[in-house]
Amino acid sequence: MATRKGIIKKTPLSAFSNVRTVGIIALTIDEGDDLFAVKQSAGEQEIFLATRKGKAIRFHESKVRPMGRNARGVRGVRLREDDDLIEMDVLEGRGNILTVTERGYGKRTRVEDYRLQGRGGSGIINIRVTPKNGPVVGCMEVGEDDQIMMVTQQGKIIRMDIAGISVIGRATQGVRLIDVEATDSVVSVVRLPERDEEAEAVKPVAAAPDEEEEPILDEDDEGEEEGSEDAGEEGEDTEGGDES
Repeated sequence: MATRKGIIKKTPLSAFSNVRTVGIIALTIDEGDDLFAVKQSAGEQEIFLATRKGKAIRFHESKVRPMGRNARGVRGVRLREDDDLIEMDVLEGRGNILTVTERGYGKRTRVEDYRLQGRGGSGIINIRVTPKNGPVVGCMEVGEDDQIMMVTQQGKIIRMDIAGISVIGRATQGVRLIDVEATDSVVSVVRLPERDEEAEAVKPVAAAPDEEEEPILDEDDEGEEEGSEDAGEEGEDTEGGDES
């Protein structure tokens, strides 16, 4: 489980074996925070977290101990005050991370380019967010044969082959995938569960990376090698009664 403020939690499926018709507690959430992602893992995979302002962190799920249903969780990534977590992915060996921004820009970057860290750090640059490309709206692991679908605020939908999206470095602002009008913006991107060979997929608007400037690294790229590992600080695993 992951929240907008960067808190994550791992709970065994067996803890949800007796779900009531009115539901049961799955996570204690802080005021002002929201649960936005729940995914199943095998227990020995890697976790990838991405933020709206273009940061990301990759760590092994062994860094997150199993907790009971009533637990709050632990910090997965340390966020800046104006940032939010927008994606949690359980990596499956597809090979690349796709990032898409509000103004229709995107890119693929090799998973290996995101070094393994400890959880709880500030992460490293995932994409260079500028007024030109806008904040990140979607980020996920993709394979060469996958397809994605993007949706804009004004209801436009585009289906696209992943193979047509450039593979470039982390600290770039990507290529233009879709033309977005000034009054519109990309609001959602999903990886399609199955490839449809008969459906017509469009190509990105531009095929070359938009890199007028040299890739920029900031202090977090140099100083967050192992993360923070806030063990115990935020992971109170207290199993009170299931009031709701």
